[in-house]
Amino acid sequence: MLAAAKPTACLALADGTVFYGHGFGATGETVAELCFNTAMTGYQEIMTDPSYAGQVVTFTFPHIGNVGTNPEDDETAEPVAAGMVVKWDPTEPSNWRAAGHLVEWLEKRGRICIGGVDTRRLTRAIRQQGAPHVALAHDPEGNFDIAALVAKARAWKGLVGLDLAREVTCAQSYRWDEMRWAWPQGYQKQTAPRHKVVAIDYGAKRNILRCLASAGCAVTVLPATATAEEVLALNPDGVFLSNGPGDPAATGEYAVPMIRAVLERNLPVFGICLGHQMLALALGARTIKMNHGHHGANHPVKDLETGKVEITSMNHGFTVDSQTLPEGVIETHVSLFDGSNCGIRLADRPVFSVQYHPEASPGPQDSYYLFERFAAAMEAVKAA
Repeated sequence: MLAAAKPTACLALADGTVFYGHGFGATGETVAELCFNTAMTGYQEIMTDPSYAGQVVTFTFPHIGNVGTNPEDDETAEPVAAGMVVKWDPTEPSNWRAAGHLVEWLEKRGRICIGGVDTRRLTRAIRQQGAPHVALAHDPEGNFDIAALVAKARAWKGLVGLDLAREVTCAQSYRWDEMRWAWPQGYQKQTAPRHKVVAIDYGAKRNILRCLASAGCAVTVLPATATAEEVLALNPDGVFLSNGPGDPAATGEYAVPMIRAVLERNLPVFGICLGHQMLALALGARTIKMNHGHHGANHPVKDLETGKVEITSMNHGFTVDSQTLPEGVIETHVSLFDGSNCGIRLADRPVFSVQYHPEASPGPQDSYYLFERFAAAMEAVKAA
């Protein structure tokens, strides 16, 4: 009888639970928060989404890696998620767009991963106990100091109080004019923009910027720490607040004063994900840490003003406490999974934001209209 293969990776939870499996990608150790994502597609976009900084992603869909990787699907220059947990080891890619193998892509980018894990059991643990702190290790020889890994997971401080936007934001401002991918041309440039938009980069995904360009915007991206003076000096028609990682209250220490100063100018403002939370904080609401967050491309959200239900892409571990929304701030969207807040707007100005991702990367395109709403708001202000 052949001896069982020795595990080459392990995932140690702070409560002492250990999952063994097959390591792939880079070797070494990483400590992070563990979340799960229910998306059936878009693993490359998920791993390169800056909102996943400080997190290891468990994929509930077992077929991860089967479409390979390609440079067009990156949401930022390098992967940001700390690691990956999957049921089955990635197989050879079988897709006409594949330019490389997921395992090689992860190894080159220093991401530590584990396969052969009972992801159903792990997902149930996350749902029941909350997003745990974990240590993920990959050693081809299979030598692990379990006690030390558990201790590292327990010692990690977690995302509460952690400002990660500073770590993933751009180092300096830049212009963006690339539009959404379209068959058969691929990515085209915006050559006739109608609006000037300043986008604040708290960890912006490329496809969000593409959607702004496709909606007729000439986009100038500024770092997360940009001041109101720097934003207004560009004389924008509107201001966009991007997605990003970490605790919104920590990022809000420097972001909220800027947003409040911009709001005094009555400019259209549109926020997504962390940008939604930043806007809510600037308006006087509070944010709270969720038990296990929302991560997936199949989350139903109800528009309270139209009654329409949208299937959305989500990625957040904090949420706006709707009970703290001040007078004049209207709750526009809620999650049909748990009733948590998913959108707000000001009653008297073109200022609005959503918790979910309308850029459909990965995910459905139900909510793309929000970019058009932002463009229409800028058009209306200029025409007034």
